[in-house]
Amino acid sequence: MEVSTSIGPQFQESTKYYRGRPVAQVPGWAAPPETYKVYESYLERVALPEPQTGGAPLWDAIAERRSQRRFSGESLTLEELSQLVWATQGLTGATGGIELRAAASAGALYPNETYIIAQAVDGVTAGVYHYDIRAHELGMLAEGDYSEDLSQACLEQTWLKRAGAVFVWGAVVARCAWKYQNRAYRYLYLDAGHLGAQLQLAAQALDLGSCNVAAFFDNEVATLVGIDGLTEVAVYLTAVGRV
Repeated sequence: MEVSTSIGPQFQESTKYYRGRPVAQVPGWAAPPETYKVYESYLERVALPEPQTGGAPLWDAIAERRSQRRFSGESLTLEELSQLVWATQGLTGATGGIELRAAASAGALYPNETYIIAQAVDGVTAGVYHYDIRAHELGMLAEGDYSEDLSQACLEQTWLKRAGAVFVWGAVVARCAWKYQNRAYRYLYLDAGHLGAQLQLAAQALDLGSCNVAAFFDNEVATLVGIDGLTEVAVYLTAVGRV
């Protein structure tokens, strides 16, 4: 069958594995980079409460989960935000020297960094934050109301402005590509899908609304959270709010 010359089918074909064909190597991705992104400093740090286990049964959360775009605009609590970030990227154990997180990742490489646009969270100044996984803290990258910028960057989806917090995932390409080469580009998005799905279930368990977002101007979202859009690319967003 002839493959279309458009970029989508070409990508799918070029990253396929075939029996008996060696996996293509990319010399620039020869060694793994650091597992965690570290900033020299943050504008301020927000310590998150210790996450709790238990709560709503998983089966109920699955049955009741829906994409919600109508938020009340009421604030989330810091405890709720803590649960949400832990449910996606929180540390949950270790094996063989690898620190494991709440959501699955290809090869336990965890390429996606979590950024949060805090719009209405009790005790948290509005702004752009990075989630420091090991400390279970938020580090402020930029202070201010970015709800309009975010809405415009997401193809003018105005309902985003009423969310309490919007999660943005930026994939550090080399963190996965050193092992999986070009195939890694598939895994970046698969991993992000795990995060979005898990976040939606966590939101439902807290009786909050959520909606995943894949329609956005890539470079504008990247600029908003301070990544370069090349070595680290914006791949997915999820908005969470009270309904």
